[in-house]
Amino acid sequence: MQNPPDYRNDTVLPLPLEVRADAWAVDAACSGNPGPMEYQAIDLQTGARVFHFGPMKGTNNIGEFLAIVHALALMQQQGLHDKVIYSDSYNAILWVNKRQCKTKLERTPETEPLYQIIARAERWLKTHQWRNPIIKWETQKWGEVPADFGRK
Repeated sequence: MQNPPDYRNDTVLPLPLEVRADAWAVDAACSGNPGPMEYQAIDLQTGARVFHFGPMKGTNNIGEFLAIVHALALMQQQGLHDKVIYSDSYNAILWVNKRQCKTKLERTPETEPLYQIIARAERWLKTHQWRNPIIKWETQKWGEVPADFGRK
């Protein structure tokens, strides 16, 4: 496939037609569950990394959740109120919509720093409004999300 495809002039990435380029894609990776977890966002117009966090001990679902909240907060800070967020995590999208991280990760001295970050993210969700669409990345149809760490 040509990169970018000749039918797209809004991105440097080979995105499917139904994917909006004025968007960020987020993803998390975790070695073991729980294990060292990290997450990042990629700008779909430029292919550039917008942010990266970690690694710290956690789970993949927590990373996916925090990646969306991080993207929402940064977009709000930068006045990007209509930019789309793509995530391949159904659970994380649900948790963000419910404004609560429903993790079953055991709370220990080792996971306490992550629990503090989760609490901060939940507080942000409960005290802020946003209109950025959070769209499920359809991996079956579109392939791996562009923010994927490529470790599968």
